[in-house]
This record gives sequence, C-alpha cells and structure tokens, in this order.
Amino acid sequence: MEQIYIDGSFVEEKAHPNDIDGYFECELKELASGDLQYQLDALDPYKIWTWDSNSRKPYKGFTKKQLPMWHRYRVELYPHYGQLSGIVDEYGHQQQFPAAFRKTRDTFHQKGIIKIIK
Repeated sequence: MEQIYIDGSFVEEKAHPNDIDGYFECELKELASGDLQYQLDALDPYKIWTWDSNSRKPYKGFTKKQLPMWHRYRVELYPHYGQLSGIVDEYGHQQQFPAAFRKTRDTFHQKGIIKIIK
C-alpha cells in the first residue's frame, strides 16, 4: 500500500465531522488471495481489515451498517484495483474510486482529497 487517498466529513466544513473515508491502490491478485487482508491484520491488534458485507453491523443512531474498521477507528478504507465503486455520478453511472472521491455525493461538485504517500 504505497498511496492512500482520504476524504470524509473531517475535511469538510462541518460542525461535527463523523469519519474518514478513503481508498488505496492495490493489485487484484493481492486482494483476492487474502494476502492484503493478512498483511494489514498483522499490523492491527483488532484485526478489523475486511470488506465482507456480512461483517457490517449497525451503530446506535445510524441507519447505515458499518464495517469493523469504522466501529473501531471511524475509518472506511477501500482497496482500489480499477473496479467500480458502487457510487454513482450525476448521470447514474457507477464510478471508480478516484472519480467518486473527487465529487460531493449530494451536489456532485468537484472537491479535493488528501493523498498520503508512504
């Protein structure tokens, strides 16, 4: 994981930021083999690295079920290997993470993100 891109309410002008969202570049082979999750869990004492939708749990006061990483750290980081994100643009087309993270979800205005380099 050499480059991580983050945004979320903590970089927006909000009275009470809620979380950090982001994605990182990786190889599909590394993700599919389980090596990526193994390597990340080796660094984390809580072993929260999963993107399995069955691992999502509700949090008091929120309707959206969240991944374990959100419950522990209020962070959602997704692996990006060129796939579609599930986030649609103003025309209803799914976007890859780099495009999706550079627009607001409600008004689709362009916005900046933060790039972290290892």
